Amino acid sequence: MRGFDFAYSFGFYEGTLRALIHLLKYSGMKPLAERLSGLLLRAMPIDVAFDLVVPMPLHWRRRWKRGFNQAKLLARHVGLRRGIPVLDAVRRVRATATQAGLTNSNRRKNVSGAFRVAARYRRNGALSGKRILLIDDVMTTGATGAACAHALKRAGARSVTLLTLARTDRRFVSLEATSKSTKTSGENSR
Repeated sequence: MRGFDFAYSFGFYEGTLRALIHLLKYSGMKPLAERLSGLLLRAMPIDVAFDLVVPMPLHWRRRWKRGFNQAKLLARHVGLRRGIPVLDAVRRVRATATQAGLTNSNRRKNVSGAFRVAARYRRNGALSGKRILLIDDVMTTGATGAACAHALKRAGARSVTLLTLARTDRRFVSLEATSKSTKTSGENSR
């Protein structure tokens, strides 16, 4: 069973958008969630109907440390503005290492089995046949989104679309880093 069916992002994880995401996520500027949700709505396909909005869950320790789940704040605003029910259906059942700096395959291993649909939603079939909009702030390789979507589909979801504010382009970062290291090593050899 595969992960998400489609993925949409408003922009690239750089510049002003990156700074705004950091203000929300790490500086606790929760009122930004309403404005940022407007960007999510601009990236959301208008010709596709969704039955439920589901926020990407944080492990309880990370949520406790941060004080909130930024994806849940964004999901609430998207759900309200589009008239779609928001369901906190997925739990992160094990803490995972931060994904930053991991290779694609290590990212997939890191989040494999980390998500589970809450028992009450599995038992009552709340997700069966539903078209789900999964909300997160940033997508890098899609490993986290795919792992969460996999859990939703195991619980009966018909489709899962991942919607994020930003997407990183790791190829661009790699080329940029390579270019800088080549330039630096060339300068050192003079």
